[in-house]
Amino acid sequence: MECADDLFGGIVMCEERYRGEGYEEGFAEGKHIGETEGKQYGAMYGARAGSELGCYLGFASTWRLLLLPTTDEKQRKKIKILDSLIKMIQSFPTEDPTNEKLQDDLSRVRGKVKQVCSILNVQPDFSVTYEASGLSF
Repeated sequence: MECADDLFGGIVMCEERYRGEGYEEGFAEGKHIGETEGKQYGAMYGARAGSELGCYLGFASTWRLLLLPTTDEKQRKKIKILDSLIKMIQSFPTEDPTNEKLQDDLSRVRGKVKQVCSILNVQPDFSVTYEASGLSF
C-alpha cells in the first residue's frame, strides 16, 4: 500500500510543486525585466534633467556676461541672483542618482530660474523639442 500512497502523493503534490516552480521563474523574470526598465527610465530621466540644467546654466551664464558690473543697486541685485543660480547649478549633485533630495534640489533650481526671469523681465521658452533638433535657416 505504501507504493500506492507515494504514487498518489506525487500526483497530489505535483500541483503545489509546479506552482512553486512557476512562482520562482516568474519572480526571477519579473525582477530582470523591472531592472532593465528601471535603467532605461533612469537614463532617459537623467538625460532630460541634465539637458534642463545645461539649458539653465547657459541661460544664466549668458545673462551674467551681458550684465556689466556697475554701482547701480538693481544691476548688482541681478548679478547677485544670477551668480546664486549659477552656483546652485554647478553644485547640483550629479554623481549620486540615489540621492533622496535630487527632486527637491531640481525644484529649487527651477524656482530660482523663475526668480531670475522675473527680475530680468524676460519670458524665456525653455521647451526642448526632439523633432526639430538642429539648425534651421
